Amino acid sequence: MEGRNLTLVVEFFFVGFTNNLSLQVPLFVLFLLFYVISLLGNISIIVLIVAEPRLHTPMYFFLSNLSLSDFCYSSVIAPKMLADFFASQKVISFIGCAAQSYFFTVFGTIEAYMLAAMAYDRYAAICHPLLYPVIISSNVCIQMVVTVYMGAFLTAAVYTWCVFHTSFCGPNVIDHFYCDLLPLMKLSCSDTFVGKTVIFSVVFSLGIACILVTIMSYVYIILAVLRIPSNMGRAKAFSTCGSHLMVVGLFYGTSLFIYLQLPSGDAVVQNKVFSVFYTLVNPMVNPLIYSLRNQEVKRALWKRTFSQRKFPLAKLVK
Repeated sequence: MEGRNLTLVVEFFFVGFTNNLSLQVPLFVLFLLFYVISLLGNISIIVLIVAEPRLHTPMYFFLSNLSLSDFCYSSVIAPKMLADFFASQKVISFIGCAAQSYFFTVFGTIEAYMLAAMAYDRYAAICHPLLYPVIISSNVCIQMVVTVYMGAFLTAAVYTWCVFHTSFCGPNVIDHFYCDLLPLMKLSCSDTFVGKTVIFSVVFSLGIACILVTIMSYVYIILAVLRIPSNMGRAKAFSTCGSHLMVVGLFYGTSLFIYLQLPSGDAVVQNKVFSVFYTLVNPMVNPLIYSLRNQEVKRALWKRTFSQRKFPLAKLVK
C-alpha cells in the first residue's frame, strides 16, 4: 500500500481571491477587462504577423508563438476564476485540477523557453548580421519552436505527475483561485519530499538555463552595440531589444517573487496578488509593449487599420 496512490479526494474547493462581497463585483469587472484586453491584444498580434508579409521574419515568428502562449496561458485560469466569483461553491474535479495545472505549466514553460529563444535570435541578428539568415534560417526557426513545445509538454508532465501522484486523503480546500503547486502540496497526506525535490531540480535547472541564455545573449549584444560608432545606430540596435527586455523583466520578476519569497503571514495574499500579475496582467501587457515600442509592428498595424478604410465604396464596387 505504501507505493500506491491512495487518492480519496475526487474534487477540490477554491477559497478564491476574496470573500468580501463589496469587492467581488469591482474585482470581477477589473479581471474581466484584463482578460478581454489580453485576448484581443494577443489575437491581434498573431493575425497582424500572419497577414503582413513584412513581418514574416524569425523575430516575429517567435513573437507570434509568444502571443499564442500568452493567449492560452491566461485562458487556462481566467474563465474558471471569473465564473467562481459568483459561485456558491468554487469547486473543481480532481481531473480538472490536474488538467488545469498541467496546461498552465505547459504554456508558462513555453513562454520561458520562447523568451530565451527570442534573446538568442536578437543576439544572432545584432552580433552576426551577415550570418543571421544562416544561423536563424526557416528550418532552424521551426526546429527551435518544436523543441520549445516538446520541452514544455515534457516538463509539465513531470511537474504534474510529481504533484498529483501523491495521496490526497484529507482536506480538499485550496487557498487560491487555481490549482497551484504550493497550496496543493500542503493538502497532500503523503510524503512530498521526493516530488518537491524533482520539481525544484527541474524548474531550477531549466529556469537557470533560460536566464543564462538571455543574460549571455544580452552581454554579447551590449558589447556589439557599444562598438557601433554612431549614436543613431546604437539607439536603433537597442530599440529592437527594449520590448523583449521589458517582457523578460515582467515575466521573471513576478514568477521569482512567488517562488522565492520567504514564508510569512501575508504570503497567501501576496501569492494571489502576484498570481494575478503573471496570469492576467503580463499576458495583457506583453502585446501592448510590442505594439507600442516596436516601429515595424506600429507601421503594420497602422497600414492594416487605416489603409482598409480608404475608398471603401470603390472596393465594394470592385
